[in-house]
Amino acid sequence: MVAEPGQIAIILAGRYKGKRVIVLKEMSNNLLLVTGPFRLNGVPVRRVNRAYVILTRTKIDISGVDVAKFDDAYFKKDAKKAEKSEEAFFESHGKKLPKKAEKFLQDQKVLDAALLPKIKAVPMMKAYLKSSFSVTAIRPHQMRF
Repeated sequence: MVAEPGQIAIILAGRYKGKRVIVLKEMSNNLLLVTGPFRLNGVPVRRVNRAYVILTRTKIDISGVDVAKFDDAYFKKDAKKAEKSEEAFFESHGKKLPKKAEKFLQDQKVLDAALLPKIKAVPMMKAYLKSSFSVTAIRPHQMRF
């Protein structure tokens, strides 16, 4: 199944397993760019391997949401290593966030502000995204996605 922008997916593994997310776009190397949005279910903008998600048939219209800046270079980590001394640890404690983290938080807020009105336009979508997915009393072989 081809992932389309606006399609709802369920994350199967990792820190956010069981969370429903919105697919923003397909990236390189079988990765999907997804978000919760963070204000609804706590899932930030992140790349997820396609093997670790279930794509559902549920979709929302996310046209007009700018996701062009989220590419592989955006998520690339800095190459420099921090000093591992005790003094350096206590010196850095209490300082402001790094510029990259502040930029990431601002980009997340802008993305959430663009997505929330589109989510609210679809009935029950907000509650659907907030709820966690689990297989308890449902027979997995009878499920439809």
